[in-house]
Amino acid sequence: MYLVLIAWFYVTLMMAVAEATSAQGTVLGAIITFALYGLLPMAIVAYILGTPARKRAIRAREQAQAASGADPDAGGHAPAGSEQGAVAPVRKEP
Repeated sequence: MYLVLIAWFYVTLMMAVAEATSAQGTVLGAIITFALYGLLPMAIVAYILGTPARKRAIRAREQAQAASGADPDAGGHAPAGSEQGAVAPVRKEP
């Protein structure tokens, strides 16, 4: 994964240098070339190629949580329930 990103970084860096040193090129053009041909595609490729590693990390975290028995809903109580007797019931008199 990293080899592809390093190679693409090198190619886009050389494109930006050629743009900046060209007689008709500008430094602004070199920056835009590097950002749009280099940084943006590299970020997308790194995100896509990193998906399996993220899934493994999530799965490992879930397995560690299940093994420790630290289930947040294991108490048997309502998660956001009111305390007993805090609100008086309102009803009609018989």
